[in-house]
Amino acid sequence: MPSISHPLIKPDTLESREYQLSIAMKALDANTMVILPTGLGKTAVALLVAASRLYNEKGKVLMLAPTKPLVEQHLRYFEKYLVLKPAGGQAGEPSGEPAASPFVMFTGDAPPAERTADWNRATVILATPQVIKNDVIAGRYTLADVTLMVVDECHRAVGNYAYVFLAQRYLASADKPLLLAMTASPGGMQEKVQEVCANLGIQHVETRTENDPDVRPYVFERELEYIDIELPPELKSAIAVINGLIENRLGLLASLHFTVPKREKLTMKALNAINAQIQQRIQNRDPAGYQAASVYAECMKLKHAVTLAESQGSGVLKGYLAKLYAEGTSAGGSRASQRLAADPSFRELFERSVEWTKELHPKAEIALGLVREQLEAHPDSRIILFATYRDTVQLLVDYLTAHGIPCERFVGQAAKDSEKGLTQKKQIAALGRFRGGEFRVLIATSVGEEGLDVPSTDMVIFYEAVPSEIRSIQRKGRTGRHGAGRVVVLVTKGTSDEVFRHVSTTKEKMMHRSMRTLNTALASPRETPLVTEQAAIEEFTPQGPRIVIDDRETSSKVVEVLSGMGAAIRLKRLPFGDYAIGDRILVERKTARDFVDTLVNRDLLGQVKAMADAAIRPVLIVEGGDLYTQRDIHPNAIRGVLAALTVDMGVSVLFTRDEQDTAQMLFTIAKREEGERGERKAHPHKTHRSVREDQEYIISAFPEIGMKNARLLLSHFGSIQGIANASFEELVAIHGIGEKTAQRVYEVCRAKYG
Repeated sequence: MPSISHPLIKPDTLESREYQLSIAMKALDANTMVILPTGLGKTAVALLVAASRLYNEKGKVLMLAPTKPLVEQHLRYFEKYLVLKPAGGQAGEPSGEPAASPFVMFTGDAPPAERTADWNRATVILATPQVIKNDVIAGRYTLADVTLMVVDECHRAVGNYAYVFLAQRYLASADKPLLLAMTASPGGMQEKVQEVCANLGIQHVETRTENDPDVRPYVFERELEYIDIELPPELKSAIAVINGLIENRLGLLASLHFTVPKREKLTMKALNAINAQIQQRIQNRDPAGYQAASVYAECMKLKHAVTLAESQGSGVLKGYLAKLYAEGTSAGGSRASQRLAADPSFRELFERSVEWTKELHPKAEIALGLVREQLEAHPDSRIILFATYRDTVQLLVDYLTAHGIPCERFVGQAAKDSEKGLTQKKQIAALGRFRGGEFRVLIATSVGEEGLDVPSTDMVIFYEAVPSEIRSIQRKGRTGRHGAGRVVVLVTKGTSDEVFRHVSTTKEKMMHRSMRTLNTALASPRETPLVTEQAAIEEFTPQGPRIVIDDRETSSKVVEVLSGMGAAIRLKRLPFGDYAIGDRILVERKTARDFVDTLVNRDLLGQVKAMADAAIRPVLIVEGGDLYTQRDIHPNAIRGVLAALTVDMGVSVLFTRDEQDTAQMLFTIAKREEGERGERKAHPHKTHRSVREDQEYIISAFPEIGMKNARLLLSHFGSIQGIANASFEELVAIHGIGEKTAQRVYEVCRAKYG
């Protein structure tokens, strides 16, 4: 096979493929989306474009991918093929110190100062988008000298995903911007694909299918097989009981004059229509709306139970019923869970499920048989078994391990109930062991669907069909990448499995049809979010008012808007509140729904009181929606909480429409705090204070003290005079007062004025 010849690509290493070269040449002319079937070398296209841009334009290449394992995979690929000078030096120059690599992988684990130094020295940066977004917002570096931004799995660039912010900031601020977006599955709805194109500033689309003449020679055979499975009688009986419970709830909703479908027609679309009716009645202050909301929650839980019984099996269903029963019999359980647990039919089903000592659904046994058959025929095989739910993944790991099949789970980071997720470091390690042949079967949730390349994976098993064409394509693409592959989908007859199989197949066909007309659609006039007032800012070095933001808030659109407005943002972990403005103001932000949820399920008053104790001017922003329509809570209860917050705690409660409005409110507050009346505002006048309040007021004005520490000091020393006369050792001995704070108090009390 001929190989690529380029000054920045290692000789005789990268196979020359006509379609990859053609796509890369087009991608050098304009911001381009590349739609290429999995296994046909999207990363090779990115490498070709990156090599050309670095050779001709210099600067940096920034490659973004949604997960750390995928970023690590891209890093290995670029290091393998790309020839670059060591960072900060010339290739081949002798030096007493080993040359720094021109490649760097960014993670949130490294300290910000280290990331800034790595950014300044490196030529190719590979990262997840959130860490780059946080650093850009915090002003640690800019994207000005990035001459190519690569966005992998670009179908994610919708809504508030970090890709959207980064693309818009990059195209507005880079000196020589060029964006390359890549995906195997942009989605079947052309409107969504056009949204992705608009969000990323895409001007041209390059698409290939496995049937195109220039692609066909490189496509390996991939056998697709569906196995139809009969639902066992025990699970049919359990589903009948659950369906009876659903029919009962639908009848109750009908008696409250809601329009409901027959139980057989109760799809997610129908459930959403019911919920819309309920929300309308709640907005009209109809008491029936609140009752119906709880019944609707029961329907959702029961519908999920049916799905588990049909597609996952008795083990997962048994665990879910136990969870509902535990919630319903606990003091803090929701009304929906409590009513379910009290229902005789539900209790009987739960008690029956306790006696299920082995898996009733045949899927697990069939999956085991497929794995055994494959490994017996091809002992060096790698097999990926996909399941939607973590509980199913763990059950399959236990089941295959008990039958002598070495396997490991591959799930996301977040902890679910008592089960811990896998950190990104552990995910990378598991993939390394899988590639190295330490075990042959990887059992994964959706986190394993995107992009992961294990060359010898020659079999993929779907434990259930999925309704998303994107997920289906991604799953199937894990095999047949470097040789023939086999895909097997397990389908329980007469259940949602069959529906999902049909839906994903139909959507996939729609996607291929719409791909052919994408460039025509892009050429038609449309509004683009890239041409906005924010994007017109000439310099993105923050010049506006200073705002400290809790680093857990960065997924919010509020932070993006503040950054676009020019606020000087600093990210750190705040012990209280979400935003700190100056020395006096702490702001807690809650959506209307979160406000009432925290009121019911968590300690809202305690949370806000802790913030109020730590700030001279505590502020609560309630964003979007009507507090009185969020949940079945008596309006007087909400009024009582608002009164307690404002009157008892002295918290300023502000209401905003949406995230944009919240950002503008915060920006205005910050500007006022740094405004021309700053000397008056540093310690504003307040009438009718008690002596205690005056004392707290005075001490809280000390540098780095605040209200919480002021109360600690006054409680310990008893008076302002006692604090002023205290030695450094006495000050630092107080729990909660660090050496730096104690030193400042000690020095201020003894320093001469002027």
